[in-house]
Amino acid sequence: MMMLKGELWSNLGSTMAAIMFVYAMFRQYFPPQLQDYIFQYGKKLSNFMYPYIHITFDEFTGEKIKKSEAFSAIQNYLSDKSSANAKRLKADVVKDSQSLVLSMDYNEEITDEFNGVKLWWSANRTTTKTQQFSFYPAADEKRFYTLKFHNRHREVITGTYLSHVLKQGKAIAANNQQRKLYSNGAGQGNRSSTTWTHVAFEHPATFDTLAMDEKKIREIKKDLVTFSNGKEYYAKIGKAWKRGYLLYGPPGTGKSTMVAAMANFLNYDVYDLELTTVKNNVELRRLLIETSNKSIIVIEDIDCSLDLTGQREEKKKKKKDDKNEGGDPIGAMSKNEERKESEVTLSGLLNFIDGIWSACGGERIIVFTTNHVEKLDPALIRRGRMDKHIEMSYCRFEAFKVLAKNYLDIDSHPLFEEIGNLLEETDMTPADVAENLMLTSDDDEEGETCLKNLIEALKAAKGEARKKAEDYHARLEAEKEEKEKEQTVEDNVKTRSNFSQTGERQWNHLVTPLSHIETIILCKIFKSVFKRRCFARQRLLRLILNYSYYF
Repeated sequence: MMMLKGELWSNLGSTMAAIMFVYAMFRQYFPPQLQDYIFQYGKKLSNFMYPYIHITFDEFTGEKIKKSEAFSAIQNYLSDKSSANAKRLKADVVKDSQSLVLSMDYNEEITDEFNGVKLWWSANRTTTKTQQFSFYPAADEKRFYTLKFHNRHREVITGTYLSHVLKQGKAIAANNQQRKLYSNGAGQGNRSSTTWTHVAFEHPATFDTLAMDEKKIREIKKDLVTFSNGKEYYAKIGKAWKRGYLLYGPPGTGKSTMVAAMANFLNYDVYDLELTTVKNNVELRRLLIETSNKSIIVIEDIDCSLDLTGQREEKKKKKKDDKNEGGDPIGAMSKNEERKESEVTLSGLLNFIDGIWSACGGERIIVFTTNHVEKLDPALIRRGRMDKHIEMSYCRFEAFKVLAKNYLDIDSHPLFEEIGNLLEETDMTPADVAENLMLTSDDDEEGETCLKNLIEALKAAKGEARKKAEDYHARLEAEKEEKEKEQTVEDNVKTRSNFSQTGERQWNHLVTPLSHIETIILCKIFKSVFKRRCFARQRLLRLILNYSYYF
């Protein structure tokens, strides 16, 4: 018996070696056209003998440009099936970190049944083979799901089952939806700057807690609701379904809080775009395409992110610099390295906002925040790109009442009148007001103490503002006096110069051109005078000679 097993294994090894040798000879010496024909007919033969059909659903579509909605729907649909049938699972926290969603791990297969039809799902991934060693996942990873079913059930699967899967997957996603905060450039690998990584978005800000005038808040909420319900209207007028908001104002006025309130109000994801990590316009476009619908794309402090405001003037200066750097190759190389850090241009950012690629997807809101709106290029914030400009100003009495209700749970107080008067006279940001309203204990009188502290802070800010204003006016008066003194000196110099020029013009006017005979007579008269070397008389003689025709 052992001899038979040994002979069997030896014969099997010889057969496998012979097959491999024949296959190598076939690939090496057979013409490619003949190989194609053989593989084609061989595949037909295998399909005839193998009755199962395979459908692959890739994670990305269009050369990894956009994430497939079908892939996400299938992933959600299989989460329930995986928890019951799969042996290897992956867990993820969703829905305010209160529940877990399980999905099958890679190279795992589960069975599904639909209207009596049995089919199989498997999760797979492939990675590009590289020579370098790294502890981090490969950047070029391809993930996909594979569906296998019998050929006789083709119409059922393609007709109703796939539609059922997509519908159920979207419903599960809606029930388990967890808002996410995305950021670019935070991952590992070569594509880290062109990929989004996310964490759960758990910011508690709402419009009810926002320190702003109530009328202004109602206006913003109405605008947001109109936009979210305006799919048909935007299609009717021929515009991409997006809207731009410009939030500007001093630091501490609640611009970032406004973004969080908008996201919570609309139930949108937030994409925090860091422009300094984007290498060029192509990567910026790729990031735009990878954003999902129902999202807010935020670029905070855009006046500080990149020097986009002066690029039009810098193009002219660059030509001059290139000429000047012709004899300094080291300086030219160092400047080129600085330019290569980020090559995002104003044109690329404008195309990102409302170019052709901005129509890939819908229901997106683009928000710019800045502390200095005057520094931004007018083309960047014009209407149509930034459709609504919202000024986040200093805290006034209406905004203070919201903060008092949120922080102290107080609707009215005798000190409100004094605080209101001080807020109208003093510029203090909502962040500074909120800092003075923070409770430090559970004492019932702590609220009144906070209000008194706020009054003291407002009085101190008012005195400091008055002092700064006085110093500013004193500096202006000193500069004005200095300019007046300089102007007086310049006027005196001009007066003396004008007097000298006027006297010479008057003298030249008196000395008119003389005739030929008069010039001869005058020359004889002044010969003796010229010998006495008197400077005034010599000058007189020269003036006379200049107007004569004798010499």
